[in-house]
Amino acid sequence: MAKKIFPILLILIFSEVSYTQLKYSNLGDFHLENGDIIEKCFVAYRTFGALNEDKSNAILFPTWFAGTSEHLINHIGKGKMADSTKYFVIAVDALGNGVSSSPSNSPGQPNEYFPEFTIHDMIESQYQMLKKEFKFESIYGIIGGSQGGMQVFEWVTSYPDFIKKAVAYVASPKLTFYDKLLWQTELDIIELGLAGGCHDSIIVKAVSSLQTSHIRTIKYYNTKYSPDDFTNFIAGTYKTYKNLFNSYNWASQLKAMLQHDVYKKFNYSKEAAAKVFKGDLFIIVGTDDMMVNPAPAIEFAELSGAKLFILENDCGHLSPGCEMIRFVGEVNMFFEVRK
Repeated sequence: MAKKIFPILLILIFSEVSYTQLKYSNLGDFHLENGDIIEKCFVAYRTFGALNEDKSNAILFPTWFAGTSEHLINHIGKGKMADSTKYFVIAVDALGNGVSSSPSNSPGQPNEYFPEFTIHDMIESQYQMLKKEFKFESIYGIIGGSQGGMQVFEWVTSYPDFIKKAVAYVASPKLTFYDKLLWQTELDIIELGLAGGCHDSIIVKAVSSLQTSHIRTIKYYNTKYSPDDFTNFIAGTYKTYKNLFNSYNWASQLKAMLQHDVYKKFNYSKEAAAKVFKGDLFIIVGTDDMMVNPAPAIEFAELSGAKLFILENDCGHLSPGCEMIRFVGEVNMFFEVRK
C-alpha cells in the first residue's frame, strides 16, 4: 500500500483537531483594486487565546492557497507555529477560499459572475475586518505560508506601520516565470474543463496530479515511493483534493496569485518596496521549492535586511513539514524577541 502524504499546500499534519467557532465580519459592498465590487462581502475568521488589555499580543494567520481557517487549527496552540497561550491568534479565511466571500457562496454574484480580485484585495478585506471587529490600530504579528505568505508580503508593503513582526514562509513577493507557468496551467485546465461541461470531480483529477507533481521534489518522490505505489498513491491524492476542490473558487485564487507583485505600487522599485516595512521580517524558504520559487523571497530578504532561514531538504514546497520541530522553534523564537 502506498505511503501517504497530505498533498495540499502547507497542510502538514492533521490530528487532535479542536474546533473554535467560525465568525463572520460583514463588510458590505467591498470595492476591489480593479474597480469592481464584491456585493455583501464577508470575511470569516476564528480566534484563539486571549487578547490582552492593551491589545498588543494579536497575531494574524491568513490561509494558504485553497486552505481554510479550519486547516490552520492544528498549527495553533502551545508550542506551535502560532502559540495561542501567549498570543491572541486570528486565523482568517482569504477571499475565494469558499468560507469568506467566494464564487461558491455568493448569492448575488455566483460562480463565473464573481468579480476578479487580487492578493491586495485579500489583505484589504482583512484590514477592514480587523478595524471593524477589534478596533486595532496595529497588531503584534502576522504569519503565513505559500499564498498566505504572499499575503504577508502584501501586508508589510501595504500597511507597513500596522504590524511589528511578520513571518512569510515558502512564499514570494512576486512570482517567477516558472511559478506562473504552473499556476496558469492549472487555470487553463479548469477553464477548459468548465468550457467542456466537465464536473469538478473530473477537473480535479488533472489539477491534483499537476499540483502533486510540484509540491515535493523529484528526489523525494523517487526515494519515498516505488512505481508499484503509484496507483494507490494517486487515488489517495485524488480523494484528498476532491474533498476541497471547487473550480470557481480555485480559479479565483489562481488569478489572484498570477497578478501578485508587491513592487508594482512602488513603480516596480524592489529597493523601495523592501525598505518600507520598519518592523521585523522573517523569511523562510525551501531551496528546492518547485511550486513557489525561493529566489524572489531571498532577494527581498537581502534588500530589506530581513532574517532569512533556508531549509535544505528534499521536501520542496512542504519543506517546513520535514523539519517541523526546527521550523516551529525558529518561528517561536522570532516572535518571542521583542524590541
